[in-house]
Amino acid sequence: MRIRPIARDDLDGLQALAQQAGVGFTSLPDNREFLAGKIEAAARAFEERTPVDDRLYFFVLEDEDNNELAGCCAIEGQVGREVPFYNYRLGTLAHSSIQLDLHRTIDTLFLSSDHTGDAEVCSLFVRPEYRGEANKHLRNGALLSKARWLFIAQFRDRFPDKVLAEMRGVFDENNVSPFWESLGKHFFPMDFNEADRLTGLGQKSFIGELMPKFPIYTTFMAEEARACIGQVHRHTRPALEMLKKEGLRWEGYIDIFDGGPTVEAYVDDVRAIRNSRLCQVEISTRAAQESVSRWLAATSNMLSFTASWIGRAPTHDNTIVLSEQEANRLGVTTGDQVRLLET
Repeated sequence: MRIRPIARDDLDGLQALAQQAGVGFTSLPDNREFLAGKIEAAARAFEERTPVDDRLYFFVLEDEDNNELAGCCAIEGQVGREVPFYNYRLGTLAHSSIQLDLHRTIDTLFLSSDHTGDAEVCSLFVRPEYRGEANKHLRNGALLSKARWLFIAQFRDRFPDKVLAEMRGVFDENNVSPFWESLGKHFFPMDFNEADRLTGLGQKSFIGELMPKFPIYTTFMAEEARACIGQVHRHTRPALEMLKKEGLRWEGYIDIFDGGPTVEAYVDDVRAIRNSRLCQVEISTRAAQESVSRWLAATSNMLSFTASWIGRAPTHDNTIVLSEQEANRLGVTTGDQVRLLET
């Protein structure tokens, strides 16, 4: 398995991923024309033909046995510059009465665009048949998640100081969002799927136009909806745990449609970025193979960026010995540099 930039001939494979991702996966809508535009935008970003604040770096997970796309992930260089980036900020209002000797604190939701200008790691999806811990499907989700940090570390000057990730919120057994049913549907003359589709297509101005500008008291919401605030979809929990291990934390921001948490961190504090390092490649037919691949390697060229697991640690002189198969997968030769991370 390897990570590589999406290519212009990957449209069919990307649409198949979008169809499997389903409702609530806002950044990957099943719209062929939109996905083709996303691929073109990513190609221009990797070719460095777009401004830094308008770059989308989109990657795919490829099974080298059959050249099949097994998953995808992306990095938005900066959010909110061209299209507004909205979420709710969870706050607290205090009310007291000296005469009655009563004091109450009430949770509130404020419409916010506080994250404008931050980078975003997004669109992480792995096809169901490529999830799990067995055989060649070992840790595919981790490969997708961590490869993005190596890319940011390698091209640090192209990214701002902060990074965030929006996590998919809670849906019930009927694929209905309790948060939307209690709040969003009262302000938008459409169902969740339509609002989600428009947001995925970048048509977000209606959010600021239709949502209330004043704080929303969560006490007016159904108990089931309040319980969803800051909680994630069951399929999103592994992705959230990986992000938390890298140092991203929930600071009280949630998605305006499903109530899922937005986690964030300063880029230079992210564990994988802080701990990764450059090593020089040496190819050998006698490369030892560890029983468990704990090391992730990524190439240092933007246009041909590739990442995959490798079977050993670097030597004391900062050299990484690769097998011929590993070198071919990464597209490197002896003397090249790769960025390594111990997971």
